[in-house]
Amino acid sequence: MKNATQADEVCTTQRAAEILGVSVSSVQQLVEAGVIEAWKTKGGHRRIPLAAVLAYKLQPAAGSLAAQPPAVLANRNNNAIPTILVVEDNPMQRQLYETQIASWNLQASLTFCENGYQALLEIARRQPDIVLADIVMDGIDGYELINTIVADPLLRPMHIAILSSLDPAELQARGGVPRGVVFFPKPVNYDELRGYLKACCAQHERNRQ
Repeated sequence: MKNATQADEVCTTQRAAEILGVSVSSVQQLVEAGVIEAWKTKGGHRRIPLAAVLAYKLQPAAGSLAAQPPAVLANRNNNAIPTILVVEDNPMQRQLYETQIASWNLQASLTFCENGYQALLEIARRQPDIVLADIVMDGIDGYELINTIVADPLLRPMHIAILSSLDPAELQARGGVPRGVVFFPKPVNYDELRGYLKACCAQHERNRQ
């Protein structure tokens, strides 16, 4: 029989979700992908080492601060401005987005994640106002990420856009574009993306007032 100290060294998926600030399904996905180690009891219940959960929680979201102008970082925690999360696994594409969006002088903070795992944590922690996501990524892809956001009633409403090179037939094979989600085909028309982001920022300002 485990003593109290030993019992505290492992936790359930529910407890892990509370620690990480994400949904139980997100924890299950991280475990299934091998990102967080775990095992199953004879009854089929997952048990996760507490140390593994805490270690994962301490991992910074890659790119979340790295390519942002000083003015953006200074306003990062200012609730008066909208927050934009870009989820893209291609570093050159991330840099292009950063350069383009920074040149538009939007009154918004900008964060980058390079995969769906990082994005799930970032969304659970900060709940951005706008999410721009690629579709084809290793692990949790953008489509699964977006469906998770849309299906989670605990998340506040977000503007969500898909930026993908998939053609309409390939998107339809995955279930189509989710309701309320905007689709931008790659190569992205940056005039259209700028107009979309400006409209989202304007709505955020109206709602805030």
